[in-house]
Amino acid sequence: MPELPEVEVVRRGLAEWVTGREIASAEVLHPRAIRRHLPGADEFAARLRGRLVKSAERRGKYLWLPLSGPEEALLAHLGMSGQLLVVDPDAPPEKHLRVRLRFADGGSDLRFVDQRTFGHVMLTTLVNGVPEPIAHIAPDPFEESFDEAAFTAALRAKKTEIKRALLDQSLISGVGNIYADEALWLARLHWARPAQTLTRPKVAELVAAVREVMGAALQQGGTSFDSLYVNVNGESGYFDRSLEVYGRQDQPCSRCGTPIRREPFMNRSSYSCPKCQRRPR
Repeated sequence: MPELPEVEVVRRGLAEWVTGREIASAEVLHPRAIRRHLPGADEFAARLRGRLVKSAERRGKYLWLPLSGPEEALLAHLGMSGQLLVVDPDAPPEKHLRVRLRFADGGSDLRFVDQRTFGHVMLTTLVNGVPEPIAHIAPDPFEESFDEAAFTAALRAKKTEIKRALLDQSLISGVGNIYADEALWLARLHWARPAQTLTRPKVAELVAAVREVMGAALQQGGTSFDSLYVNVNGESGYFDRSLEVYGRQDQPCSRCGTPIRREPFMNRSSYSCPKCQRRPR
């Protein structure tokens, strides 16, 4: 699933290509793509028509386009395979095209393509600039509103493994399985370390590691393991070539040479170095 860097790459593309443009029409080609917009496809299209896209925003793994008029936004979550593509209006429809926005200037469409239909888009009200359905999600580590002291206190109060806490979107948003493993390796922490045992300096080190890992991924366009994650121009990212532990089972740790270990975690996998990241007793 796309994590913060991948979603930020898409947001930057949207900011460049759709900001300031007026929506001429919206077409829903698969009802599941707007399943959380309860009034339905006709109402969805009618409310978007004639409205200007003011900007492109993101919190964690969610994207939204604030609109002119009432305090509303088009909210998108990419799910496992969702893509927001800027496409020539005369280009043939993609095989898994779900929603298409056309613009009054006759320029490029904005198309929501989703093979597995786990993603969705919806029109929703804004609460203090954030879409109402995600107002409960914590700021991500790149937001100005991210309060490191509050995060540290909340993290150290959690009676759970540190990786599980990193994936808790009510504590910190945008961190998923890949970047949690990478940040924990950088901070020399095992994923099963109890969160309440971390000192304040160690939490600060971990937050710095999260920012470093995701910042590096952002510079390389995100992480692409297949053709499903792309930017708005359909291009893949290259950070998978720089991963230190994730997906590198039995390969040598670049820091100490010990073979990377894979362990089951929440129906997924965790990757770590047995020497650099000692498992807690």
